[in-house]
Amino acid sequence: MKKWVFLSCVLAALLLAAGFLPLVAPDLPENAPVVPAAVDRAGVYYRENAVATAAAADIVMEQSGYVLSAGNENVRLGMASTTKIMTALLAIELLEPEAVVTVPKEAVGIEGSSIYLIEGEQITVSDLLYGLMLESGNDAATALAIAAGGTVEHFVAMMNERAAELGLEDTHFSNPHGLSADDHYTTAYDLARLTCAALENETFAEIVSCKTKTISDGKRYLSNHNRLLRSYEGCIGVKTGYTIATGRTLVTAAERDGLTLVAVTLNDRSDWADHTKLLDYGFANYESVALEGVSDMPLPVVGGIAESVSVSAPDGTVVLPKGQTVTRRLVMPQFIYAPVEQGDVLGYAEYYCNGERIAVEPLTAVSSVEVRRLSFWERLFG
Repeated sequence: MKKWVFLSCVLAALLLAAGFLPLVAPDLPENAPVVPAAVDRAGVYYRENAVATAAAADIVMEQSGYVLSAGNENVRLGMASTTKIMTALLAIELLEPEAVVTVPKEAVGIEGSSIYLIEGEQITVSDLLYGLMLESGNDAATALAIAAGGTVEHFVAMMNERAAELGLEDTHFSNPHGLSADDHYTTAYDLARLTCAALENETFAEIVSCKTKTISDGKRYLSNHNRLLRSYEGCIGVKTGYTIATGRTLVTAAERDGLTLVAVTLNDRSDWADHTKLLDYGFANYESVALEGVSDMPLPVVGGIAESVSVSAPDGTVVLPKGQTVTRRLVMPQFIYAPVEQGDVLGYAEYYCNGERIAVEPLTAVSSVEVRRLSFWERLFG
């Protein structure tokens, strides 16, 4: 009997060593590195009121979100027809351009600027969008809102939902055209961010950069109200606006030397001149600087079928005052434990200028590494 007990103990020890019996393992360190704090793009080399304007609020922003100069940029003000930037973006996202809209009576005779739609008229979504953004047609805005949302009220709710998705915390819409209302407001900062997002849509960018357009089978000739499209080098749009209560509002975008800038002024009697100054300041003082990424850098792996895994970070860009130098610092562990999944974030590439962290990119695993399973004899004899 003692012999069998002894043999059972030996067999159990062998099975345990070979990994066939469960063994409680100590906790291993987590592979995930500590996530560094995000870079506030509004605070990287931002200069308050670097450009003096006559506006109640102004801003010039690079398209990826870097603020170059601003004044009263977070003050809530009316936006007038620059509202139509959101109207156009939503309509483009929700409707097919060649879809035909039957003009409802609600869209006829709207106060303010118009393309003079007729009740029952059939017109394409594309033509309505050009009428909206070139001639600032309030009737086109209403027709698009009903076509996309079923009712104006539902479309306005969708506008506010989209604003929330974009993080526009100080923006609220009460209509799709921009006629003044107490609960219809934005800030220069929010409006610039909205425009940057809208310009990423190719259809939107094409429409707002158009100087003239004939629509409705040649029956309507449209001319863009934004005079900077004709007078400012590199101008690519975007939208004018005016009501008596709100004053003159203007959003302009321009491209030069790989840099896309968006300027916004709210309640500005000298908007054309001020936009020229804002854009000139940005192009004269800032440039897009390349950030070197990381390509297939090996990181040792413990307990895996491979001894290491490659990590990579994409190339990037940052907007800085001209003539600055950027340095890179890699934040990653000395080794990691298997398993590793492709795409796991295993570290970070941090970029600095004059001692200030200006950008962060994740270092991700290029491939997966499974846990190495030891053989019976490796487990038994180590």
